Amino acid sequence: MINSNDENVDQRNSILTKRGCGCSKNDFLPEESFTSWGSYAQALRETKTRLKNRVLSRSSDQSELHEIRDCSQHQMKKSLNWFDLIWLGIGAVMGAGVFVLTGEATKNLAGPAVLLSYGISGISALLSVLCYTEFSVELPVAGGSFAYLRVELGDFVAFIAAGNILFEYIVVGASVARSWTSYFATLCNHKPDDFRINVSSLAEGYNHLDPVAVVVSLLICACACVSMKGSSRFNSILTILHVAVMVFVLVVGLTQANLANFSPFAPYGARGVLKASAMLFFAYVGFDGITTLGEEIKNPGRDIPVGLIGSMVVVIITYCLLAATLCLMQPFNQVDVNAPFTIAFQAVGMNWAKYIVAFGALKGMTTVLLANVIAQARYFTHIARTHMAPPFLSVINERTGTPVTATVVMTVANCIIAFFTSLDILANLVSIATLFVYSLVPLALLVRRYYVSGETPDKDRNKLIMFLVSIILSSIGSGVFWAISEDTWLGCIICVGVWFFTTLGLNLTLKEARKPKVWGTPLIPWLPSASIAINAFIMGSIDGASFMRFSVCTAILLIYYLLVGLHATYDGAKEIESKGTNTTDIEAIARTNANE
Repeated sequence: MINSNDENVDQRNSILTKRGCGCSKNDFLPEESFTSWGSYAQALRETKTRLKNRVLSRSSDQSELHEIRDCSQHQMKKSLNWFDLIWLGIGAVMGAGVFVLTGEATKNLAGPAVLLSYGISGISALLSVLCYTEFSVELPVAGGSFAYLRVELGDFVAFIAAGNILFEYIVVGASVARSWTSYFATLCNHKPDDFRINVSSLAEGYNHLDPVAVVVSLLICACACVSMKGSSRFNSILTILHVAVMVFVLVVGLTQANLANFSPFAPYGARGVLKASAMLFFAYVGFDGITTLGEEIKNPGRDIPVGLIGSMVVVIITYCLLAATLCLMQPFNQVDVNAPFTIAFQAVGMNWAKYIVAFGALKGMTTVLLANVIAQARYFTHIARTHMAPPFLSVINERTGTPVTATVVMTVANCIIAFFTSLDILANLVSIATLFVYSLVPLALLVRRYYVSGETPDKDRNKLIMFLVSIILSSIGSGVFWAISEDTWLGCIICVGVWFFTTLGLNLTLKEARKPKVWGTPLIPWLPSASIAINAFIMGSIDGASFMRFSVCTAILLIYYLLVGLHATYDGAKEIESKGTNTTDIEAIARTNANE
């Protein structure tokens, strides 16, 4: 049986090596369960057994770093250093969001205290960055959070998280591409829709076709496919120009500063400041894509911490300074919701500055598009390596050292949505998926630090489960009470108290079962526990429609998983095991510990 599996793997690898991308059934569904209708029917009959196996089975560090990565046939080129990562991190995060979100948060939620809101949301994002950094140093693979969750929380949780984050990347890529067209039109003294084609026969919201967004996406795709180092240099140039525009806004804006505009500082009180911080958190989204570059970094132990943390600190400081500058230029109640910086410069008699602001926003969106498609492709590549997606998507191009097939496929998905769908429709699709994954990664970090399969006693494992469940429930509770209670903080205070004493109990009663080899997240368990709590709290400020979208998206993913993904990954895991890879079966280890 083992020899047969090896022959099948070798045959499939040969096909992938020769063609790189194919269109036969064997390219899409090469696993044993899909060789015939009879095999598929047998696989469906075994769904319950296979599901139990995949839920309880976890991958290992060595498997992700070697056997899973080897499924791509060729290696990605190690061409990036900490300097590249800093600029990639800034380019991925610092897009046009600050030019839009700041207006709404300032005028309707926080007033001049919006700079505190940016600081609070920045610190919460930094907590997530610190959790991601430890994983990305220990597991420098293209899968990013997908690989981390596979190792610590299992195949099933990783799949649900990966599906949502990929969908979110597609939506963000499409919306940024549409915004690129709008800003480009403004820069050319046209209305935002002037460069779009109106087709009255299509439904409203889908009838303003955007060929510019498609062309820009395809050009970015070509850049990402040709060379990662070349993409990094292109990103660095654009990001430096973008930062120069930010500096221009700060310096020129502060020449028009009036300290009287800082009064009243927090007109909507503490609740307004916190609500604004929840909204502004999304101005920091994008850093997780940098962790998917792990395989292309020359010295992960040094470069990843410097690049990730360094870029986030630069972004936090820049955002706070920009927010303060805006509020010094204009009274908060006169700030424009849609174009805050442009209108602020017009209000002080500097109408010409709007072109520089639009140019800066355009540059920022270009780097976000580049970082987005790079991250999408690498997520998808690693997912395909595990057979959760067609394995031909995992192939790395031998000449360029980049995942060309996955990059093209994800770009096509972005283009289709960007071509037809208006920004209003896309805005309604912004969901809790990102925060969901940002909460799972610190949870996985706590599991990694306090639980080692085959070594941690059952008693400590059960305590850890109890503590983690309590941290999760108290964190969710704080978000729920925040969302439903306008007049009292009592429910939030109780939940925060439960969270605090639970984390304290975890800190005092359990010893860390594993120490990081190179770089570790500080203040364990407090920092990852706080990250979970803050992310859950922010979720409480998200609208119900987003939760509905998240539920629908997750339901679709579950259907796909039960019909296809489960059986493909089950067969794929058997093939890897036949090669001698060790995977961890939680249930088997629990039985072994009980017998001992």
